[in-house]
Amino acid sequence: MRFTIKRRKTCQIRIGNVKIGGLAPISVQSMTNTPTQDIAATVSQIKRLEKAGCEIVRAAVPDITAAKAIASIKKKISIPLIADIHFDYRLALSASRAGADGLRLNPGNIGSPKNVKAVVDCAKDHNIPIRIGVNSGSLEKDILKKYKEVTAGAMVESALRHIELLKSLDFHQIKISLKASDVQRTVDAYRLLSKQTDLPLHIGVTEAGTLFSGIVKSALGIGMLLAEGIGDTLRVSLTRDPVEEVRVGYEILRALDLRHRGPEIISCPTCGRCNIGLFDIVEQIEHALLASTVPIKIAIMGCVVNGPGEAREADIGIAGGDGTGILFRKGKVIKKFPQEKLVKVLLEEVRKLEENKLNQKD
Repeated sequence: MRFTIKRRKTCQIRIGNVKIGGLAPISVQSMTNTPTQDIAATVSQIKRLEKAGCEIVRAAVPDITAAKAIASIKKKISIPLIADIHFDYRLALSASRAGADGLRLNPGNIGSPKNVKAVVDCAKDHNIPIRIGVNSGSLEKDILKKYKEVTAGAMVESALRHIELLKSLDFHQIKISLKASDVQRTVDAYRLLSKQTDLPLHIGVTEAGTLFSGIVKSALGIGMLLAEGIGDTLRVSLTRDPVEEVRVGYEILRALDLRHRGPEIISCPTCGRCNIGLFDIVEQIEHALLASTVPIKIAIMGCVVNGPGEAREADIGIAGGDGTGILFRKGKVIKKFPQEKLVKVLLEEVRKLEENKLNQKD
């Protein structure tokens, strides 16, 4: 019996042309790690993120030069751009006027209620949403004193306080994030908040770590929440090229059957029977198909004898050994060729399959 996720319906907002909440597709975000002031480098990175499927991108705005750079960056990219603001409310005003599609801030660290109102009024004027970003490391002193330590409840109380502040200013284009660096506290916080508001939620595990620990923490934290129907947009946080964040985000969504973008590659873990360089072959094919958007299942197997049968659900696949390569569809061998042509033959067949699927849509 297939597991079906019942998503929690939230209010819907827009970031640029991307709908968030209201059962819209769960969008995948990332954040640039280039200096935003370096317009060329930032645009170049965003272009790579777009190619990988990133749907919303965020950039740090630490000073006025970065805020003003938003205008130039926006002209050269295709996806919505969010300005990430801390401490100085004037940067939020400048970024909004420069054309940012949204703001990410913690209202508690940008000064007086007067400053918050100035930001809200500017966001209203430019019709852009605000993400209230609550992190475990930035809770208000009185909340920390009340709870004695950073807890899920403390994070939720902080979020609700900020929500009430923005709503009291008649601002409702809001989404929320509650992020801790440990999985359980993050999950607990989102579970608790989801029972107290119908605002859209941006989910993720902050400062998740390097590639392996970051993927594990993110897959667990984001995956548990999505499986419970919680989450409207996500970012996987990795100490890595942000393109990897996008790839992991889509793989989490694919694993839960929530969204399917591009090929799904299945490959054997290898064993003593494998006598081809499968690791290198998989890597070549994975990178060659990074920009592909057609959802097909590809198998890359290390055993000519058992490979096709083990991967009979794949749309297309290859296996090799003893100098011979084979191409198979749905477990049936359709072609043999020299082993050194494995990558070339598979990519050619994938392109044909993609064209057929695209033509069927037309």
